[in-house]
Amino acid sequence: MLPLRILYGVSDGLYVIIYYLVGYRKNVVRQNLANSFPEKSEQERLEIERKFFRYFCDVLVETVKLLTISKEETMKRCFMKDNSVFEQAAAQGKSVVLVLGHYGNWELAALGMSLAWRYPITIIYQELSNPKFEKLIQATRSKFGAILVTKSKVYRQVIEYKGITAYTFVADQTPLPKVAYWTDFLHQDTPVFQGPEKIARKLNAPVVYAIMKPIRRGYYEMFAELMEAQPETATEGSITEGFTRKLEADIKERPEFWLWTHRRWKQKRLPEQQVQAQS
Repeated sequence: MLPLRILYGVSDGLYVIIYYLVGYRKNVVRQNLANSFPEKSEQERLEIERKFFRYFCDVLVETVKLLTISKEETMKRCFMKDNSVFEQAAAQGKSVVLVLGHYGNWELAALGMSLAWRYPITIIYQELSNPKFEKLIQATRSKFGAILVTKSKVYRQVIEYKGITAYTFVADQTPLPKVAYWTDFLHQDTPVFQGPEKIARKLNAPVVYAIMKPIRRGYYEMFAELMEAQPETATEGSITEGFTRKLEADIKERPEFWLWTHRRWKQKRLPEQQVQAQS
């Protein structure tokens, strides 16, 4: 219930605890940065590391605030000036496939997207094992009208849902190697989800890349860019590759706003995939 100006004071305290006292996943972050930015000096990577952990603590308190945040404050803090890419698809009676990464505050982005368009968005997510946290996440993400669908039920939803929506994927998570699209991402061999591309092809739905960029502490602007207008005719893998390249460019521009605590590169290619890659 506290205002964000006070919660940011809490965030400053959390930074000291998480970074200096606990050292939460500091080794993971440090290794990820070293592998992703080999061209940078150790001092440059250390500066990114510190900025990331400061911002990470802001994301924690902002996410807690989402439980009680109003529509008015959400629109003030997370806004989109231009949603024409969505309206153009709707004018043709089409849904869109919306892809974004763990960049900025993705939970706040979901609420902002819910208010930026006159049609509901459909958030595709991985169900949590803890039922209490699952209920909490559902309540937060759906508070402004978003439809929540677990990954296991997304294809049924696509078949049964008849309205216009934005199938929304936070698409930079780590899939199982056998179902992944493999590519180079931040100088590393990386598995990428193919779900957004498959859904887009099934519906021939325009694919939109979204990014939320921090303007100043607690305030963000969202940008949406048409990435593929005709998925049916696109080269296989091009949509997944296009998302990866756009996210990579945004991370390189302001790396402190991506989720470096994630063990993004824990999976490796299967032996048969290694043979295919070499050939």
